[in-house]
Amino acid sequence: MTTLPGKDFNVAIVGGGMSGAAAAYGLARAGVPVQVFEAAAKFGEVGAGVGLGPNALRALDGLGLLQAVIAHSDQVEPAMRIFNFVSGIAPHELVFDYEASITNPDQQMGVGIFRPAFLDAVVELLDPAITHFHKRCTALASTDAGHTVLHFSDGTTHEADVVIEADGIRSVARNFVTEKDSPTLVFTNTATYRGLVAYEDLVRAGIKTELSRRPVCFIGNGGHIVCFSINDGRLINVVAFVADHDKPKGSELPLPWVKSVPHEELKASYEGWGPDAQIILDHLKNPSKWSIHACIPPLQSYVRDRVVLVGDAAHGMLPHLGAGVGQGFEDVFTLTEFLKHPQTNKSNIDASPRKLGVRTEYVCW
Repeated sequence: MTTLPGKDFNVAIVGGGMSGAAAAYGLARAGVPVQVFEAAAKFGEVGAGVGLGPNALRALDGLGLLQAVIAHSDQVEPAMRIFNFVSGIAPHELVFDYEASITNPDQQMGVGIFRPAFLDAVVELLDPAITHFHKRCTALASTDAGHTVLHFSDGTTHEADVVIEADGIRSVARNFVTEKDSPTLVFTNTATYRGLVAYEDLVRAGIKTELSRRPVCFIGNGGHIVCFSINDGRLINVVAFVADHDKPKGSELPLPWVKSVPHEELKASYEGWGPDAQIILDHLKNPSKWSIHACIPPLQSYVRDRVVLVGDAAHGMLPHLGAGVGQGFEDVFTLTEFLKHPQTNKSNIDASPRKLGVRTEYVCW
């Protein structure tokens, strides 16, 4: 990794997920002293496939990560992964072909990748000396000198000039930044059942809808089922959504984040759906149910002192735009550009996180 001349300030990153790891590489490459603190025993991502759209790819390219990420995906270059929208009710008629509506294909290129594969691509480029595991951040505090002290569950502390909080939707630092004790994370009345299914098993069971070439979304009343292939088409990533739109978001108490549920609960949520949808659900063994939470209302600021929230910690959102992870990469790229600027130094560093906050708020809302 080629690095730029070093800086006279240091950065601590809380969270070693996709955004945190990308930030660590981008900053280290830019000559910024950086340390990563991850609560788990090793780098790891929960979930299956993720789609990276054009903005995400441009951000990764700017961070110097794009080619490594593509090399760990099933693709040799970015390509269009455009959805077919199909009725969830028999006979599964085509409702909308998104590809036919595209007038600017060059701006629709993307990459689909397995989350752990993405992390592998980035982590193998990181210096192991900058990573620290079993470091669960429990609190933050500002010092009179303008530094931030991180407190960890093992009783240790770390002081940094700048802190990037990339610790996800359940961020510890969110209340520190907002200076509020009341939670901003609410249940969205949307849940998903997730899992991976071997495509050959679906074909053997008689599925008629083609799933290996293009992503497909089965749509129906109160729910939809998203299917897209990974591992060269051998596996289908299934994300089945159910939602109650009659209740205001946040009207119910937060629910358990992820839990295993009986297969009967999954099937009951899609009673009356057509045969192809039922075949997919029949093969979704041991489903996990994810109760989706989001930051509602949006935060008024992502920055306090020299602490900045990025990714889901800043703007956790519903997944339907397919841009949540990508927005985190845009955050990281923008912050890296500010921090690596030749005129950025310890005396004026306060401005960089605030600029990120203004820019990100504009993009998101």
